[in-house]
Amino acid sequence: MPEGDTVWRAARHLHEALAGRELTRTDFRVPAYATVDLSGSRVDEVVSRGKHLLIRTPEHSIHSHLKMEGAWHVYRLGSPWRRPGHTARAVLENDEWQAVGYSLGILEVLARGDEESVVGHLGPDLLGGDFDLDEATRRVAADPARAVHLALLDQRNVAGFGNEYVNELLFLMGLLPTRPVGEVADIRRVIARGQKMLDVNKSRIERSFTGSARHGEERWVYGRERARCRRCGTPLRSGTLGDRPTTERNTFWCPHCQT
Repeated sequence: MPEGDTVWRAARHLHEALAGRELTRTDFRVPAYATVDLSGSRVDEVVSRGKHLLIRTPEHSIHSHLKMEGAWHVYRLGSPWRRPGHTARAVLENDEWQAVGYSLGILEVLARGDEESVVGHLGPDLLGGDFDLDEATRRVAADPARAVHLALLDQRNVAGFGNEYVNELLFLMGLLPTRPVGEVADIRRVIARGQKMLDVNKSRIERSFTGSARHGEERWVYGRERARCRRCGTPLRSGTLGDRPTTERNTFWCPHCQT
């Protein structure tokens, strides 16, 4: 599932292939931008902001969000694609590399000065070089009655956590997903632990929360609703949680280890 670490890694690979080079071809396969041609533009850099990705040229920013199924692949020119062509939403080429964005949940071509209109609402970026733990803590703690699971997932509070990370983080911190933020003894410590988890996993293709990279052993609770707790043997539980029905997310927890 694409979360902050996946987007950070995608941005790094795209930056290595595109930054400092002139685009020789662009193909945006969404109606609103089908006629946009950025060929001849130099790519300055590719950066991630939470789960958002920005490919910057001097005058434009190509903004994308992977949502649930999206991905960016980088190929040498002429190499076969690893996903069906009909799922491609963007193709960017230079004299050596081709970047293909598949099944992108969001794809926009913006004026460079308009970036804040799409990422300005985000809280501190967990994998950003300027990550501000104090500001992230302030934002999360601002609504003490809110369930901690939902507060950490809110990208306006802190950018980069997804549902898998929050479920695993709350297990490690011994917190039920429904625990109100105001009843968490040290929410700053929780956020700091989550930031370290993202940082450790950002360079891995397969993330792990348990310290094991063996298939099936990487997670404590996420997706394990039919299993027992790896620590205490108690049957794990699952449910849904959201501020409203349309935003409900799946939750997984151990009723013994988390309170």
